[in-house]
Amino acid sequence: MALGAEAAAAPLGAFLRDFPAPLGPGEPPPWGAAGSGALSRAEVPGALAEPARSLLGGRGFSPLLAASLIHAAVDEVLRTDLTEFKKQSVETEEEGDEERLTLLDGESLQRCFFNKLRDVCFEWQKQLPPLRPLKRFLLVSIHAIRNIRRKMEDRHVLLPEFNQLFGLSDDIDRAYFAVFDGHGGVDAANYSATHLHVNVGLHEEIVKNPAKALKCSFQKTDEMFLSKAKRERLRSGTTGVSALIVGNKLHIAWLGDSQVMLVQQGNAVTLMEPHKPEREDERARIEALGGCVTYMDCWRVNGTLAVSRAIGDVCQKPYISGDADGDSFELTGSEDYLLLACDGFFDAIKPYEVVDLVLDHLMQTKGVGLKAAERLVAAAKENGSSDNITVLVVFLRDPQDILADCLRDTKSLGAGDDAQGSPFNFLSCEAAATQ
Repeated sequence: MALGAEAAAAPLGAFLRDFPAPLGPGEPPPWGAAGSGALSRAEVPGALAEPARSLLGGRGFSPLLAASLIHAAVDEVLRTDLTEFKKQSVETEEEGDEERLTLLDGESLQRCFFNKLRDVCFEWQKQLPPLRPLKRFLLVSIHAIRNIRRKMEDRHVLLPEFNQLFGLSDDIDRAYFAVFDGHGGVDAANYSATHLHVNVGLHEEIVKNPAKALKCSFQKTDEMFLSKAKRERLRSGTTGVSALIVGNKLHIAWLGDSQVMLVQQGNAVTLMEPHKPEREDERARIEALGGCVTYMDCWRVNGTLAVSRAIGDVCQKPYISGDADGDSFELTGSEDYLLLACDGFFDAIKPYEVVDLVLDHLMQTKGVGLKAAERLVAAAKENGSSDNITVLVVFLRDPQDILADCLRDTKSLGAGDDAQGSPFNFLSCEAAATQ
């Protein structure tokens, strides 16, 4: 069902009452300094969209309405002559060739964007265009903790409103999810959480070849961040894993040891192999480039990083590769949920344990799945994880139905069916039922 004008009227009206006039020269946007530094042309869409998503979400805008408004306003900005926002030109060196990169004034762009956003709100208050949500069922549970680490360097993105944010108006559902695990600082993780999905949504192959768009966007994001890192002397990096649901297809791509898994009819399905230095193919690639893999409490590239691929890590390129792996899978409707998480989770919890933990949680909550990720994070911490922990669960079926299937199979087993034939863990269901 499309979003109705009545549901949109309250947040639109409140926004316009709070901001009755455009921002004047020198006035900051209401999200403060976010995105106000020097920006390359490629960084503009993400730098404008992300602070606006936070602002509108915090003001009661539905994600569907917020994404649609942001797309309309970003599109208006990109249609203008961006040379008027030119801040400076800097010399860059790519593969030995010097070239000049034009940087734009982020503060002026943010002010222009906010005024465009306000204009769109005014127009939509008078006549709301049709806004169509996803047709398929999706329920997202997310939980992230710093744990005992000094800093929180994980970031995540959940974007069921992918079509609306990028103005894709065909009849195909799309949704995007990602987890990033930063190291050496949070800059690379922040950058990837801001720009990777934008690179996917604006890729020329997003409609015809979404798997290619997703995989190639990791490389582009890495290149963009490396350029910024060289300009601003940043040294951080981040692993990343993303999932793009397009109709009845699941596309995934990843760098490093953050992972995505699928649970189908109660069975854990491994979708990928993490990029770790001890993998035979990764070790061979690194050594062929002149690097080395050594053991120092764990296997490390050149004695430093415990992952072999990542966005960023400018000082370790090309040994730390920015070339993502990817894969695609058919969705039949029998899938229960996706789970994306960082290594702080997967180092402590095995995939088959995820199934038991989620089912136990659903038994205890009578099929309410919104805090499933919280239960999984707690289990990882109890199992000894000291790292940052981020878990993102995307239910592809109603948790009530998943629980009903579990209980139905438990009864069948109690009637004498072969326990090996059940798609669910019988002991898990029984244990939870007695709590």
